[in-house]
Amino acid sequence: MALTGTYQRNLDDKNRVAIPKRLRDQFQDKSLASLYVAPGTEKSLALYSPHEFERLAERLSAGASNRPGYQNYLRLLYGRTEEVQLDSQGRVRLPDWLVEFAGLKKDVVLLGVQDHAEIWDQDHWQEFLSTHGPAYDEMAATAFE
Repeated sequence: MALTGTYQRNLDDKNRVAIPKRLRDQFQDKSLASLYVAPGTEKSLALYSPHEFERLAERLSAGASNRPGYQNYLRLLYGRTEEVQLDSQGRVRLPDWLVEFAGLKKDVVLLGVQDHAEIWDQDHWQEFLSTHGPAYDEMAATAFE
């Protein structure tokens, strides 16, 4: 099942964020106890179930390792990715360095993005929507080419 939806959340003073039940239920791992949090693109964080993180690792290992920047990307991705446990309230504690990387403040947005979820600072997400939202029809037309 594809992960979908947009959810407004708050980051607490311990850098914990509640993962909405609806979003947790969309992950393929039915006994979801942990997630992998990784640096995403455009100052976001990516959340993967253990199953989807393994699939990502398989796709990356099939890539050509002689491409410029490939090894550096792997170092940055794997070196800054951390497995985080879901607590009894469905929250995860985000590592400080990833909160800083994404510029997260108190108000955050979680997005379902097919095989993973993303966490954005709310102001940064609104800026992204303002910049890219008007081109949605154009992007949709090229998505199926």
